Amino acid sequence: MISALIGVLIIVVVGAICFWAIDKFATDGRLANLLKLLVVLICLGAILQRVLPLTGTY
Repeated sequence: MISALIGVLIIVVVGAICFWAIDKFATDGRLANLLKLLVVLICLGAILQRVLPLTGTY
Protein backbone atom coordinates (compact mmCIF):
# COMPACT_ATOMS: atom_id res chain seq x y z
CA MET A 1 0.00 0.00 0.00
CA ILE A 2 2.72 2.47 0.95
CA SER A 3 4.77 1.65 -2.14
CA ALA A 4 1.76 2.37 -4.35
CA LEU A 5 1.29 5.71 -2.58
CA ILE A 6 4.95 6.58 -3.11
CA GLY A 7 4.65 5.56 -6.77
CA VAL A 8 1.61 7.79 -7.26
CA LEU A 9 3.42 10.67 -5.58
CA ILE A 10 6.41 10.22 -7.89
CA ILE A 11 4.09 10.19 -10.93
CA VAL A 12 2.45 13.42 -9.78
CA VAL A 13 5.83 15.11 -9.26
CA VAL A 14 7.07 14.03 -12.70
CA GLY A 15 3.83 15.29 -14.24
CA ALA A 16 4.26 18.65 -12.52
CA ILE A 17 7.83 18.92 -13.82
CA CYS A 18 6.56 18.13 -17.33
CA PHE A 19 3.89 20.84 -16.99
CA TRP A 20 6.56 23.34 -15.96
CA ALA A 21 8.79 22.38 -18.88
CA ILE A 22 5.89 22.68 -21.33
CA ASP A 23 5.00 26.12 -19.99
CA LYS A 24 8.61 27.25 -20.22
CA PHE A 25 9.62 25.90 -23.63
CA ALA A 26 6.45 25.53 -25.75
CA THR A 27 5.87 28.75 -27.65
CA ASP A 28 2.65 27.80 -29.45
CA GLY A 29 -0.41 27.80 -27.19
CA ARG A 30 -2.26 25.01 -28.99
CA LEU A 31 0.79 22.77 -28.96
CA ALA A 32 1.28 23.45 -25.25
CA ASN A 33 -2.33 22.52 -24.53
CA LEU A 34 -2.03 19.29 -26.52
CA LEU A 35 1.19 18.36 -24.75
CA LYS A 36 -0.39 19.08 -21.36
CA LEU A 37 -3.36 16.89 -22.27
CA LEU A 38 -0.97 14.11 -23.27
CA VAL A 39 0.89 14.42 -19.96
CA VAL A 40 -2.39 14.27 -18.02
CA LEU A 41 -3.53 11.15 -19.87
CA ILE A 42 -0.20 9.39 -19.39
CA CYS A 43 -0.12 10.28 -15.69
CA LEU A 44 -3.70 9.08 -15.18
CA GLY A 45 -2.88 5.82 -16.92
CA ALA A 46 0.21 5.31 -14.78
CA ILE A 47 -1.73 6.09 -11.59
CA LEU A 48 -4.46 3.64 -12.56
CA GLN A 49 -1.82 1.03 -13.27
CA ARG A 50 -0.53 1.47 -9.70
CA VAL A 51 -3.92 1.66 -7.95
CA LEU A 52 -6.04 -0.96 -9.73
CA PRO A 53 -4.09 -3.99 -8.41
CA LEU A 54 -4.83 -2.78 -4.88
CA THR A 55 -8.57 -3.04 -5.55
CA GLY A 56 -8.24 -6.52 -7.05
CA THR A 57 -8.98 -5.33 -10.59
CA TYR A 58 -6.32 -5.99 -13.22
